[in-house]
Amino acid sequence: MMIKLVWGTMSSEEFVKSIMSCDKKIFLKDLRTRPRFKEPESDIEILADFTEYNPLHKGHLHCLLEAKKIVPNGLFVAIVPGPFERSGRGIPYIMTRHARAEAAIAVGADVVVEGPPMGVMGSGQYSLCLARMFQALDADYIPRGYKVEPDFQILLEKIRKGVGVAPKPYRMVDMETGEVLLKGKLNEDNYVIVSFSKSLTKIGFDFKDKFIFIPRLEGVSGTIIRESVVSGVLESAKDMLPEETIKILKNEMENGRAPLNMVRDVNSIIRTANNSSVPDLKSFSIIDERTIENMIQKRPFSSIKEIESCIARGFSRHHRQRVLSSLEVCVDRDDLSRYIDNYPSTIRILNYKNKEVLREFKKRIVHRRLEICQ
Repeated sequence: MMIKLVWGTMSSEEFVKSIMSCDKKIFLKDLRTRPRFKEPESDIEILADFTEYNPLHKGHLHCLLEAKKIVPNGLFVAIVPGPFERSGRGIPYIMTRHARAEAAIAVGADVVVEGPPMGVMGSGQYSLCLARMFQALDADYIPRGYKVEPDFQILLEKIRKGVGVAPKPYRMVDMETGEVLLKGKLNEDNYVIVSFSKSLTKIGFDFKDKFIFIPRLEGVSGTIIRESVVSGVLESAKDMLPEETIKILKNEMENGRAPLNMVRDVNSIIRTANNSSVPDLKSFSIIDERTIENMIQKRPFSSIKEIESCIARGFSRHHRQRVLSSLEVCVDRDDLSRYIDNYPSTIRILNYKNKEVLREFKKRIVHRRLEICQ
């Protein structure tokens, strides 16, 4: 079953609501579908990179091009999340995954596949899903940009050798020996690498010599880029964005499909917060009991701001936005667990370079159920 969303002249909120409705059907279909396993029919090498491309900037492009220099004959497969269009921070993406996939292909990716619904998961859950996607793709290489920090090299060397490193509060631990390798907190990009190594170790995926670590390109600010998009003045970030991204962004903006990072299905969030029973609220992902108690005491609500004031402080500074996304999407915890257990039941291709590349990818990933999104 292929679910197709038809764009029209609807408001931004109606547009987002239609995405949510479509993605809920995809999510429910996936948690009922079992993965398929066969032997690959091609030995072409796959470089699998997970990146949100929110939006795709010159730092992303640098990582892609450097990886392709190292493995020039491989297929670069970008994993772009995913259903519900919410980032790991719980914040709506600037533009849809279809537009972000288009940008990836425009700058040199060979295939773009759909990643997990990050905004309704805990960080450990989506890291586990990504690890399973790398395994499903049978990735030969995993390119990752990182921030150069002298102490971090110790962790990179461990991970290069296929050793998992577990991030603990204020320390990084060797998963084989239990040795504390590094104390303190990590830069976000570097933390993601460590988290991936832990998840890959947990699922038994051998990643020895598979990571391609690429020093992060300096002078690129995601905050400045997003501010330029929201203000509609892309010129202020033109030195940070490839021409292809600017072209696609302008087209999305002209057609009312961007920017979406400030747009939510407000009515659904308020309705859920006002009308859901305590058992229903407890069944939703991410929402903690203290928040539920506050909401029950203070409802009915008439605005998002009132609901936000009820959300208890979490471990992450993005906890509030993640709870709003959970109220917006209403994914049951048990359903989410089954979804993760099956992930990825289907590998959805969001975009691809050409038919020849698609044929090669299908031969290489014949062991998995594939679906092309239109």
